[in-house]
Amino acid sequence: MSGVFQGNAAETRCPIAELAVCPAPMDNPIPDVKNMLTWSQSERIVGFRNTYRSYSGDVFKAGNAEPLPVSYRNLDDVGYIYQGKHYGLQEYLRRNNVTAMMVIKDGHIVWDYYGNGNTKTTLWTSRSVGKSVVSTLLGIALKEGKISSLADPLSKYNPDVKGTVWQKVTLGQLLQHVSGVTWNEDYTNPHSDFAKLTQCEAGNNTYDCVSKLVLDPNRTAYAQPGEIWSYSSAGAWLLGDTLEKATGKSLAQYLQEKIWQPAGMVQDGVWQSYAKNKHDVGAHGVNATLQDWGKFGLFVMTGGELPDGTKCLPNNWIEQSRDWTKAKYSVSSNYPQVSTVFSGGTTVYPRLLKMSGQREGYRRIPCGPKGSLVS
Repeated sequence: MSGVFQGNAAETRCPIAELAVCPAPMDNPIPDVKNMLTWSQSERIVGFRNTYRSYSGDVFKAGNAEPLPVSYRNLDDVGYIYQGKHYGLQEYLRRNNVTAMMVIKDGHIVWDYYGNGNTKTTLWTSRSVGKSVVSTLLGIALKEGKISSLADPLSKYNPDVKGTVWQKVTLGQLLQHVSGVTWNEDYTNPHSDFAKLTQCEAGNNTYDCVSKLVLDPNRTAYAQPGEIWSYSSAGAWLLGDTLEKATGKSLAQYLQEKIWQPAGMVQDGVWQSYAKNKHDVGAHGVNATLQDWGKFGLFVMTGGELPDGTKCLPNNWIEQSRDWTKAKYSVSSNYPQVSTVFSGGTTVYPRLLKMSGQREGYRRIPCGPKGSLVS
């Protein structure tokens, strides 16, 4: 990856006044979000760390911050083998265009890296890992009784789906992308449903635009719910929208109250909003610092346990999230169990923090099986 991008030193006013800490760098200019699907790699770097100010957004505030303790270790001898060839950690960063990375061991930051101008205050956007945040919030709502069962149809909580192809789809089927509802997720096709969603996000009246797109009365089903797996940001958006209606709170507000503040997150974040203070994006759009992404990983790795010992998620929620759907065309059922062996004998078991596949993934949060490692 070429080029290091720095913010404009003359820029002193934070674009979002509610943020206690203004993210750095503050790049100018920033790429046009209308062209997001065709951004170059350098535009992605700038665009993804400025997503928080490229769209309307709801701030979720940190409370009493509890930064992770630091116990740095030298990881120069860490390496991996790919196709029979050994690579070191620095080669991994370069070959994978890594812009930031952190290793947390036993609750301590043991190594971190910020590249291409990113800093500890940079709010990097989640893209589809935002779906993982929504699924976690759904688990909290289930434990609190705001959601009765994952077997409930969407129409129980969301009256807007009545009379549409979505009305009999269940919450659990949306979680696993097996709604059976037609949706074209092709990121390379400018006429796909996802491309149309991207244009809605770049325009005005975003909530109404996306609602009309997803809940189009002419949208059809290609299969019965539960039969066929097909990745769908429409379903993810609808899941977030339904969760907001069930809780009576925006996703950002619910995240702030249930995780961000009680878990001692370090910095405010911003959730991309379709209608400010009312509706946030269920499919993506969560912007947070690297350390807070790591703390979110720790929260999930402990089964949703807060520092005071409170358990926020239903029993076995995380284990169930790794139980890959067996629907037709799903990825291999053993995917969550794939391990990577690093030189020195360390084995890391990636746990994808969502209930379905992620083809659009820009960020991964691998977690150790025994609650000891997040990277």
